[in-house]
Amino acid sequence: MIVAERKPIEKVLEMIAPYKKVLVAGCYGCVTVCLAGGEKEVGILASQIRLARSKDGNPIEVVEQTVERQCDAEYLAKFQDNVSSVEAVVSLACGIGIQYLAEKSPVPVFPGVNTLFLGANLDVGKWAERCFACGDCVLDKTGGICPIARCSKSLLNGPCGGSQYGKCEVSKDVDCGWQLIYDRLKALGQLDKLKEIIPAKNWKRDKGPRTLVREELTLERD
Repeated sequence: MIVAERKPIEKVLEMIAPYKKVLVAGCYGCVTVCLAGGEKEVGILASQIRLARSKDGNPIEVVEQTVERQCDAEYLAKFQDNVSSVEAVVSLACGIGIQYLAEKSPVPVFPGVNTLFLGANLDVGKWAERCFACGDCVLDKTGGICPIARCSKSLLNGPCGGSQYGKCEVSKDVDCGWQLIYDRLKALGQLDKLKEIIPAKNWKRDKGPRTLVREELTLERD
Protein backbone atom coordinates (compact mmCIF):
# COMPACT_ATOMS: atom_id res chain seq x y z
CA MET A 1 0.00 0.00 0.00
CA ILE A 2 1.14 3.54 -0.72
CA VAL A 3 1.35 5.44 2.57
CA ALA A 4 0.83 9.19 2.73
CA GLU A 5 0.18 11.87 5.33
CA ARG A 6 -1.75 15.14 5.20
CA LYS A 7 0.17 18.32 4.52
CA PRO A 8 -0.13 21.00 7.23
CA ILE A 9 -3.19 23.19 6.66
CA GLU A 10 -0.92 26.23 6.48
CA LYS A 11 0.79 24.80 3.39
CA VAL A 12 -2.53 24.04 1.72
CA LEU A 13 -3.86 27.54 2.41
CA GLU A 14 -0.69 29.02 0.97
CA MET A 15 -1.09 27.07 -2.27
CA ILE A 16 -4.71 28.08 -2.83
CA ALA A 17 -4.42 31.66 -1.57
CA PRO A 18 -5.25 33.31 -4.95
CA TYR A 19 -8.38 31.26 -5.60
CA LYS A 20 -12.05 31.73 -4.70
CA LYS A 21 -13.39 28.30 -5.62
CA VAL A 22 -11.52 25.03 -5.26
CA LEU A 23 -12.19 21.30 -5.42
CA VAL A 24 -10.83 19.01 -2.71
CA ALA A 25 -10.42 15.67 -4.46
CA GLY A 26 -10.20 12.45 -2.49
CA CYS A 27 -9.40 8.85 -3.36
CA TYR A 28 -10.93 5.63 -2.00
CA GLY A 29 -7.63 3.77 -2.55
CA CYS A 30 -4.51 3.63 -0.40
CA VAL A 31 -4.93 7.10 1.10
CA THR A 32 -8.30 6.08 2.50
CA VAL A 33 -6.73 3.09 4.23
CA CYS A 34 -3.97 5.21 5.78
CA LEU A 35 -6.50 7.90 6.77
CA ALA A 36 -4.90 10.64 4.70
CA GLY A 37 -7.14 11.27 1.70
CA GLY A 38 -10.46 9.47 1.81
CA GLU A 39 -13.96 10.95 1.90
CA LYS A 40 -13.71 11.69 5.62
CA GLU A 41 -10.39 13.52 5.22
CA VAL A 42 -11.78 15.46 2.26
CA GLY A 43 -14.59 16.74 4.47
CA ILE A 44 -12.22 17.68 7.28
CA LEU A 45 -9.84 19.57 4.99
CA ALA A 46 -12.69 21.34 3.20
CA SER A 47 -14.07 22.54 6.55
CA GLN A 48 -10.64 23.72 7.68
CA ILE A 49 -10.18 25.69 4.48
CA ARG A 50 -13.60 27.34 4.75
CA LEU A 51 -13.10 28.27 8.41
CA ALA A 52 -9.60 29.63 7.89
CA ARG A 53 -10.54 31.75 4.90
CA SER A 54 -13.71 33.01 6.59
CA LYS A 55 -11.68 34.01 9.63
CA ASP A 56 -9.32 35.98 7.38
CA GLY A 57 -12.27 37.77 5.74
CA ASN A 58 -11.54 36.04 2.45
CA PRO A 59 -14.29 33.44 2.00
CA ILE A 60 -13.89 30.58 -0.44
CA GLU A 61 -16.21 28.05 -2.03
CA VAL A 62 -14.98 24.49 -1.57
CA VAL A 63 -16.38 21.58 -3.57
CA GLU A 64 -15.85 18.04 -2.24
CA GLN A 65 -15.59 14.85 -4.27
CA THR A 66 -13.97 11.44 -3.80
CA VAL A 67 -13.55 8.76 -6.49
CA GLU A 68 -12.45 5.13 -6.46
CA ARG A 69 -8.90 5.80 -7.71
CA GLN A 70 -7.13 8.87 -9.02
CA CYS A 71 -4.48 6.74 -10.75
CA ASP A 72 -7.07 5.37 -13.19
CA ALA A 73 -8.39 7.42 -16.11
CA GLU A 74 -11.90 5.95 -16.02
CA TYR A 75 -12.43 7.26 -12.48
CA LEU A 76 -10.77 10.62 -13.14
CA ALA A 77 -13.50 11.27 -15.67
CA LYS A 78 -15.92 11.55 -12.74
CA PHE A 79 -14.18 14.77 -11.72
CA GLN A 80 -14.86 16.43 -15.07
CA ASP A 81 -17.90 18.51 -14.13
CA ASN A 82 -16.49 19.75 -10.83
CA VAL A 83 -13.01 20.45 -12.22
CA SER A 84 -14.49 22.57 -15.00
CA SER A 85 -16.34 24.70 -12.44
CA VAL A 86 -13.43 25.53 -10.10
CA GLU A 87 -10.24 27.55 -10.25
CA ALA A 88 -7.94 24.98 -8.65
CA VAL A 89 -7.87 21.47 -7.18
CA VAL A 90 -6.33 20.13 -3.99
CA SER A 91 -5.79 16.40 -4.44
CA LEU A 92 -5.51 14.10 -1.44
CA ALA A 93 -4.37 11.14 -3.55
CA CYS A 94 -0.83 9.80 -3.54
CA GLY A 95 1.79 11.48 -5.71
CA ILE A 96 0.82 9.25 -8.62
CA GLY A 97 -2.85 10.20 -8.47
CA ILE A 98 -2.01 13.88 -8.06
CA GLN A 99 0.16 13.86 -11.18
CA TYR A 100 -2.37 11.91 -13.23
CA LEU A 101 -5.19 14.24 -12.24
CA ALA A 102 -2.98 17.23 -13.08
CA GLU A 103 -2.41 15.81 -16.57
CA LYS A 104 -6.16 15.68 -17.17
CA SER A 105 -7.11 18.94 -15.46
CA PRO A 106 -7.51 22.34 -17.15
CA VAL A 107 -6.83 24.07 -13.80
CA PRO A 108 -3.88 23.83 -11.36
CA VAL A 109 -3.77 20.73 -9.15
CA PHE A 110 -2.01 20.99 -5.80
CA PRO A 111 -0.88 18.23 -3.42
CA GLY A 112 -2.77 17.97 -0.16
CA VAL A 113 -0.63 15.08 1.10
CA ASN A 114 3.00 14.00 1.23
CA THR A 115 3.55 10.53 -0.24
CA LEU A 116 5.91 8.62 2.05
CA PHE A 117 6.52 4.97 1.16
CA LEU A 118 5.14 1.53 0.25
CA GLY A 119 4.17 0.01 3.54
CA ALA A 120 2.09 -2.30 5.68
CA ASN A 121 -0.54 -1.50 8.30
CA LEU A 122 0.98 -2.86 11.53
CA ASP A 123 -1.74 -1.62 13.87
CA VAL A 124 -4.43 1.04 14.08
CA GLY A 125 -2.74 4.29 13.05
CA LYS A 126 0.66 2.65 12.48
CA TRP A 127 2.30 1.94 9.12
CA ALA A 128 5.82 0.79 8.28
CA GLU A 129 7.84 0.68 5.07
CA ARG A 130 8.14 -2.79 3.60
CA CYS A 131 9.04 -2.35 -0.09
CA PHE A 132 11.37 -0.02 -2.00
CA ALA A 133 9.87 -0.84 -5.41
CA CYS A 134 13.38 -1.51 -6.73
CA GLY A 135 12.10 -3.55 -9.67
CA ASP A 136 14.34 -6.57 -8.94
CA CYS A 137 12.83 -8.51 -6.04
CA VAL A 138 15.10 -10.76 -3.96
CA LEU A 139 12.56 -11.87 -1.35
CA ASP A 140 13.05 -15.50 -2.40
CA LYS A 141 16.62 -15.29 -1.07
CA THR A 142 15.91 -13.36 2.13
CA GLY A 143 13.02 -15.18 3.74
CA GLY A 144 10.40 -12.79 2.42
CA ILE A 145 11.98 -9.78 4.14
CA CYS A 146 13.19 -6.92 1.94
CA PRO A 147 16.80 -5.94 2.68
CA ILE A 148 16.45 -2.72 0.70
CA ALA A 149 13.54 -1.43 2.77
CA ARG A 150 14.22 -3.10 6.11
CA CYS A 151 17.97 -2.47 6.36
CA SER A 152 18.73 1.21 7.02
CA LYS A 153 21.72 0.96 4.70
CA SER A 154 19.97 -1.25 2.12
CA LEU A 155 22.71 -3.86 2.38
CA LEU A 156 22.25 -6.95 0.21
CA ASN A 157 24.60 -9.51 1.73
CA GLY A 158 24.46 -9.33 5.49
CA PRO A 159 24.49 -6.78 8.28
CA CYS A 160 26.93 -3.94 8.84
CA GLY A 161 29.11 -3.79 11.94
CA GLY A 162 26.88 -1.35 13.77
CA SER A 163 23.93 -3.51 14.76
CA GLN A 164 23.74 -4.80 18.33
CA TYR A 165 21.31 -7.15 20.06
CA GLY A 166 19.13 -7.28 16.98
CA LYS A 167 18.75 -3.51 16.72
CA CYS A 168 20.02 -1.07 14.08
CA GLU A 169 22.66 1.51 14.99
CA VAL A 170 20.32 4.17 13.58
CA SER A 171 17.94 3.71 16.53
CA LYS A 172 17.27 1.19 19.28
CA ASP A 173 13.66 1.24 18.09
CA VAL A 174 14.62 -0.05 14.62
CA ASP A 175 15.10 -3.79 14.12
CA CYS A 176 18.20 -4.82 12.23
CA GLY A 177 16.87 -5.92 8.86
CA TRP A 178 19.48 -8.64 8.48
CA GLN A 179 18.81 -9.99 11.95
CA LEU A 180 15.19 -10.37 10.89
CA ILE A 181 16.29 -12.10 7.69
CA TYR A 182 18.61 -14.46 9.58
CA ASP A 183 15.94 -15.36 12.13
CA ARG A 184 13.38 -16.01 9.41
CA LEU A 185 15.69 -18.17 7.31
CA LYS A 186 16.70 -20.11 10.40
CA ALA A 187 13.05 -20.77 11.26
CA LEU A 188 12.48 -21.99 7.70
CA GLY A 189 15.57 -24.20 7.72
CA GLN A 190 17.03 -22.20 4.85
CA LEU A 191 20.18 -20.62 6.30
CA ASP A 192 22.11 -22.02 3.34
CA LYS A 193 20.59 -19.20 1.28
CA LEU A 194 22.90 -16.78 3.10
CA LYS A 195 25.81 -18.34 1.20
CA GLU A 196 24.43 -17.04 -2.10
CA ILE A 197 25.86 -13.65 -3.02
CA ILE A 198 23.20 -11.21 -4.20
CA PRO A 199 24.65 -9.06 -7.00
CA ALA A 200 24.71 -5.30 -6.56
CA LYS A 201 21.63 -3.62 -7.95
CA ASN A 202 21.83 -1.39 -10.97
CA TRP A 203 20.18 1.82 -9.85
CA LYS A 204 21.00 3.60 -13.11
CA ARG A 205 17.90 4.89 -14.86
CA ASP A 206 19.02 6.03 -18.28
CA LYS A 207 15.76 5.40 -20.09
CA GLY A 208 13.42 7.69 -18.19
CA PRO A 209 10.51 6.70 -15.93
CA ARG A 210 9.76 2.98 -15.76
CA THR A 211 6.73 1.56 -17.56
CA LEU A 212 5.09 -1.85 -17.69
CA VAL A 213 3.20 -3.09 -20.75
CA ARG A 214 1.32 -6.40 -20.71
CA GLU A 215 0.86 -7.05 -24.41
CA GLU A 216 -1.74 -9.78 -23.82
CA LEU A 217 -3.96 -7.26 -22.05
CA THR A 218 -3.76 -4.46 -24.58
CA LEU A 219 -6.15 -4.06 -27.49
CA GLU A 220 -4.79 -4.11 -31.01
CA ARG A 221 -5.02 -0.72 -32.66
CA ASP A 222 -4.95 -0.01 -36.36
